Amino acid sequence: MSSRFVRPSKYRHVYGTVGRREVCYDNVKVSGNAWDTNLIKVNPKFFALNWNSSGGGAFAVIPLSMTGKIPDALPLYRGHSAAVLDTDFSPFNDHLIASCAEDSKVFIYTIPEELGEEDIEPVVRLTTHGRKVGQVLFNPVAENVLLSASTDLTMKLWDVEKGMEKQEITGHLEIIQSVAWNYNGTLVATTCRDKKLRVFDVRSNKIIMQGDSHSGIKGSRAVWMGDTGRIATTGFSKMSDRQINIWDTASFDQPLRSNNLDTSSGVIMPFYDIDSNMLYLAGKGDGNIRYYEYENDELYSLSEFGSNVPQRGLGFMPKRALNINDCEIARAYKVSNGMVEPISFTVPRKSDSFQADLFPDCIGDEPALTADAWFGGETANPKLISLEKGFTSSVKKEFVASAAAQAAETIVAAPKTDKDYQEAYHKLRQENEDLKNQLAQKDVKIRLLEVQLDQLTAA
Repeated sequence: MSSRFVRPSKYRHVYGTVGRREVCYDNVKVSGNAWDTNLIKVNPKFFALNWNSSGGGAFAVIPLSMTGKIPDALPLYRGHSAAVLDTDFSPFNDHLIASCAEDSKVFIYTIPEELGEEDIEPVVRLTTHGRKVGQVLFNPVAENVLLSASTDLTMKLWDVEKGMEKQEITGHLEIIQSVAWNYNGTLVATTCRDKKLRVFDVRSNKIIMQGDSHSGIKGSRAVWMGDTGRIATTGFSKMSDRQINIWDTASFDQPLRSNNLDTSSGVIMPFYDIDSNMLYLAGKGDGNIRYYEYENDELYSLSEFGSNVPQRGLGFMPKRALNINDCEIARAYKVSNGMVEPISFTVPRKSDSFQADLFPDCIGDEPALTADAWFGGETANPKLISLEKGFTSSVKKEFVASAAAQAAETIVAAPKTDKDYQEAYHKLRQENEDLKNQLAQKDVKIRLLEVQLDQLTAA
């Protein structure tokens, strides 16, 4: 990172401002699960938050207009039998959301226009992972294409409209810590507990680049830096210093840039804004958010937002829904204990006219490809929109799962009598035994492959 004191930049004076108490969200019950996640996802209409609930796993979807104290009787999105670990909104349908949980399942929900009194059940259930699923992420270009990553060391591609698994991606040797799509949705970068950074061509299940990443054992994250062919990773050194590295996807032999940030212990969550070429770094347990400008393979420190309230998670609003009249170039939603606070990042300008240099055409809410076209091998860049005339939230799109997807669902009613509980218990025991047998068979196969590999090496 450069240490120059004066450098021409329109983002030199960006400052962050926390929303007033009345525009924050109070009385939120944040999940206490220890899985490394951002806890919150945001779109122009709602934010989703991993919820602390009894009786299985749940998350909440709260309208952005519901500021102030959140009611205790908030309807939740249930269905999972264990803690929800991650959620993601569809980039092309503000009323569609995916979730994953410790019960090894991925569910798809449609969000009603208005909150009712009943909890919401999933419309599609995706259940072929073998262990808990830690990440879900929609494709940024193709509609209804979802990626999931599990502790069974696989990733899967789904056509959520059809309820079908389209591809299983293998190649990880340890638990996957983060996943990130590239700009045109053809490649996925992952960080892993084995301290490797990998780039997959997920449609063909091929690792096209792999290399050593951060040497520390704590959590690592990756984010693509727009369409530059660069990846930013955050992690820890051997001495437990927090690091930021910039990588060229043409070679992972050495990072283009590497910098130690500090000696704090919280995992750093990176967020990249392709329109301003700014990288935001927010550490778990920190009160501050650092931000940098990326230019010519250099990261220039701009400033940082400071707070005495530590953050547990963070999510950023899509660029299309920002307040351009106030020159708001980014808005983050910060999760602390019991509260979600919006943080607005603004460039000070006196003019009331549209600032074209601050707001180039940005990614819109229309898909560039259908799921069938994308799985068929087609490639396209995201569709861009102009913000000069402001943003109008799209009308709710109806999501209708195909008949095959609906038929594939196995809806298990909650047990009500002693007989129901006994049947559910014996069924779970049988499923557990089946999983143990599958695991034992895979262990045998692995040992046989290891023996064959040793024989080939000796030969």
